[in-house]
Amino acid sequence: MTHQGSCHCGHIKFEVDGEIDSALACNCSICQRKGSLLWFVPRSALKLLTPEGNASTYTFNKHVIQHRFCPTCGIHPYGEGKAPNGDVTAAINIRCLDGIDLRAVPVTHYDGRAM
Repeated sequence: MTHQGSCHCGHIKFEVDGEIDSALACNCSICQRKGSLLWFVPRSALKLLTPEGNASTYTFNKHVIQHRFCPTCGIHPYGEGKAPNGDVTAAINIRCLDGIDLRAVPVTHYDGRAM
């Protein structure tokens, strides 16, 4: 299934292919503040519909994850990085996807603070 998503103002728009079977809520210093619910997919499943340059990037700590956000409205629709096995991955903030019933998505809580 293809899902449509965007930041709040539409400066960043994208499509992502896959079935949302779960999401992750992390309590690390940035995720706790953003309140994202993350769905991990291969980076190849994410197709940007607006220029890549529309998104700004923030990295911190080990600089392994590129947290993408809109410089206009401040929303963080996705991030990019590598999974522990080395696969290039996208972390989609499902709160930025159209038509998702968040109550129907099982959420796993991850203790990112302990990392």
